[in-house]
Amino acid sequence: MPKVSGVLQVDERLNLLPVVHGSADSATQARHWLLEHPPKCLAIPLPPSFFGPVMEGVLELPNPSIVMQPVEPKYRTEYTAEETDDEERQTQTYVPIDPCQPVIAALRLAIEEHWRIEFIDEESAEYIPFTSNLPDPYALKHLPLEKFATACLPWLTPPANREVIRRLEHQSARLHELRKKYSQVTMITSLQEWPWLRDRIKTDQARKNRDDLLTEPDDSLSAPERFAVDPRTLIFLFGELPFITAYYEHQRRKLDDNAQLTIDGVKHLLLSARSSYLQDFGKRARRITPLLMTQCLKYMRNLTLMENRLTPDLYTMVVAAQQIMGDQFAIHLVNTAKEYGYYDDSSPMSVVKLGVDQAQLPDGDVVNTVNRLPGPPVVWRSLQLRKSPEKLDQQKWAMQWNPYQQCSWPPEDELIESFRTRVFERAKSIMGADLARTEKFSTSILDGIDIRETLRHWYDGDIYVKVLPPSVGTLDACVMLFENHPDPRQYPWRTTWYAEHEEESTLAFFATNFGAEMIGPGIALATYGGAMFLYPPVKIPDIWRDRSLDFTDTLEDRLIAAACKYGRGRHVALLSPTAPGANLRRLAKRYGKKLVHVPLSQFNDAMIQQLRMVHVLNGKEVRSYASHFIRKA
Repeated sequence: MPKVSGVLQVDERLNLLPVVHGSADSATQARHWLLEHPPKCLAIPLPPSFFGPVMEGVLELPNPSIVMQPVEPKYRTEYTAEETDDEERQTQTYVPIDPCQPVIAALRLAIEEHWRIEFIDEESAEYIPFTSNLPDPYALKHLPLEKFATACLPWLTPPANREVIRRLEHQSARLHELRKKYSQVTMITSLQEWPWLRDRIKTDQARKNRDDLLTEPDDSLSAPERFAVDPRTLIFLFGELPFITAYYEHQRRKLDDNAQLTIDGVKHLLLSARSSYLQDFGKRARRITPLLMTQCLKYMRNLTLMENRLTPDLYTMVVAAQQIMGDQFAIHLVNTAKEYGYYDDSSPMSVVKLGVDQAQLPDGDVVNTVNRLPGPPVVWRSLQLRKSPEKLDQQKWAMQWNPYQQCSWPPEDELIESFRTRVFERAKSIMGADLARTEKFSTSILDGIDIRETLRHWYDGDIYVKVLPPSVGTLDACVMLFENHPDPRQYPWRTTWYAEHEEESTLAFFATNFGAEMIGPGIALATYGGAMFLYPPVKIPDIWRDRSLDFTDTLEDRLIAAACKYGRGRHVALLSPTAPGANLRRLAKRYGKKLVHVPLSQFNDAMIQQLRMVHVLNGKEVRSYASHFIRKA
């Protein structure tokens, strides 16, 4: 057996193992240390009354639960009127049955190895937590436990509260009793209490009578009771994120001793959030490329280091995701982080809902809560994210929709008209490039030196210049196809919108059913599959009811045929992922037109995905408040 470090060893019979409560890294290191130095008896810093419920919860892991006990005695003779206020509500202490809690991890190991288990904290009607800020426990992956604990000593302050000191005295007296019965005793203690408990034990070794340090248990205290936890509030129970906790449990079952579980868990969380985001938004989702993921991880790392941490917290991850990949991805990241894959909803126990130092009991009463295994203090920060509306609200808005009036949202009209102008300009440059020629330099460089042709004829020493004649013809028709061979079943909404003023185009498009996604009262959302623009605007019939276009077979054929029929210029700009095939060129030739292809890949993917989103308003009066509900993709 490896020799125990003098930092952790009090004497040959007693070891103190300092841990950071709520840390998966600390739980992993505690488990490894206990396997290397197995004790005869494992001492736990909890009152004996918690033994039964806590052990039952440990045996049911990985399904989480919570053990709660009222702080005040259950028999009272006086009540005050102030106790009815929210600030004077009842307080209960609790023990989280968390797989990543070092004390719980040690109990699981003790049960597997058949060690003796003793709960040695005092039974008291009052409990005062003792905690402080500590360095990031991720350092335990590169430092031995004793070196990490020693490095934390300058940050540890002695307890000033009398209740905390009394608990340490009681634990010291109980440890002296245990070391008389067992040859090897190891106690799991909080890192904040570790040096002061050690000093207390050293001081008490010289005392002949230690019985006066033991406090009598309060028989009037209510017995602890175990509850199930609402899965939506597990984030307030676990020390780590529920998703990371489930990831640790998954690796534990696989017997994977990977030292980078914390960082791998963050990467796995981002990948799972990406899958959920893509599944929810489908084709209108922004492409989350590996390059974008890399930028997000770098931004996350920089924010983490600015906060003097080694691993990111939830706030840091969400801020990085929001800045790099948008609000909706950040929302999916939050929802994914709250998922715990090992939750069993078939448990017969009553369910409590947890909050920030509060809990709602099964009978509806709200109580204040104090963790008996407190981790470092948590700082709560706010972040503005626009989440999707509830299903009941969407159904209500859909029932109130007036099918006889609809209009667009002006900011989106301006955005897509600006993009249409860019496509026109790009198409005109392509038309001019087809007529460009090269000639030898004589008296003027004309439209610039042709470097390629000059290098090709370097042997004769001549310089060649470009000649770009003005483009022939005008452009007034543009067709945008955002995917190849769109499925008509996915784009059932086909309509023609007419310009409200001279700065808008006549627009015909096919899109997804806007009635399937209501985002606000009188506000719906659809996704373009393809669109045709005529600018300056002209009055045309609805192309989807125009019988002269019934010879077309597909949605894209009908758009191109309409652009060729109603466009006045000789050319039609076509924005699409791939170049038009022979059938589309024959279709344009039928009307005496020529297609000018502009590759979709020449434009930013995020901008394209934003342009594909079209918000439909149920009347012009909705424009006055639409900005409160419309959000970015």
